[in-house]
Amino acid sequence: MKLLLTSAGIKNPSIHNALIDLLGKPIAEANALCIPTAGYGHPRVNPTMAWQFISGREPQTPMCELGWKSIGVLELTALPTIDRERWVGWVRAADVLLVNGGDPMYLCYWMQQSGLADLLPSLPKTVWVGLSAGSMVMTPRIGDDFVHASPLTHGDRTLGFVDFSIFPHLDHEMLPQNTMADAERWAAGMDVPAYAIDDETAIQVVDGTVRVVSEGHWKKFTPKLN
Repeated sequence: MKLLLTSAGIKNPSIHNALIDLLGKPIAEANALCIPTAGYGHPRVNPTMAWQFISGREPQTPMCELGWKSIGVLELTALPTIDRERWVGWVRAADVLLVNGGDPMYLCYWMQQSGLADLLPSLPKTVWVGLSAGSMVMTPRIGDDFVHASPLTHGDRTLGFVDFSIFPHLDHEMLPQNTMADAERWAAGMDVPAYAIDDETAIQVVDGTVRVVSEGHWKKFTPKLN
């Protein structure tokens, strides 16, 4: 699987070009599935926001409105009630999975419960585009700062498809707790490399090779050795 881990979607031409490179074709020729699940687990998200994501009406975090050849909705909480062969076929037919933000631990739980997490390693050509929590879930852990109260999850361990963690929305004007000083404090408690990225930044991962794509600012933190 090819990864494009964003803070806020396809925000600028550099991230847009990275997406096209990963797809290997124009967006207008690519079939997408969007995954809204993470939003339902976040205390600040409501059903209107899920609809805005699915319908491509989130100009601050563009994902579904990019002009895909086709786009469908893959709701992970529904998958355990659907014949596995049906939904696996849907996923394999998609060129790209567009994964919304929200609660990364809630998303992690449903990726595991649905079976999607187990399927992903068998999809080498599929592109995973994460938005905030949709990016963080692919890391080994998210840190206590990003864990919301949930009866479904424990701790901060996520899926570990990459070997670094992500602090998204760096210096966002509506998130006073996301300053560089906050990111540095967060990173000091991590035992893996970590990136603090603003909304104009994404991290591309292909076959283990990591490349930062940015028209904004970001910082990489290396864990201190004991």
